[in-house]
Amino acid sequence: MNDPARLTLLRFLERVQLRDLDRTRRWIAEEERRGTERQRGIAEKPDPPDWLLEQGLNKGSPPVYVHVGDCWNTGTRSKGIDQEQARRALADGVTACPHYRPDSALRMPH
Repeated sequence: MNDPARLTLLRFLERVQLRDLDRTRRWIAEEERRGTERQRGIAEKPDPPDWLLEQGLNKGSPPVYVHVGDCWNTGTRSKGIDQEQARRALADGVTACPHYRPDSALRMPH
């Protein structure tokens, strides 16, 4: 014969474990969703511009550097420019980034 109290406790344990399993499955699904979003973000990230112009600290400040587009040392004040704009900025006296030397890449005199 079955012990009703023991069976009641086992049913309670089963409900708790199912609830825990459901929560774990939600956590797994959320982590998979985040991973998919990360991968999509990486795949959809636009290519960096070929050249960057780094602005000075203040709005009216002149540009401080011309960078190669994938330079690791660009600031948040950089904007993408085309090759002609990069050449013009260097010719106008904007400093070439010392790390990737865009002036050399553009075959401009130092």
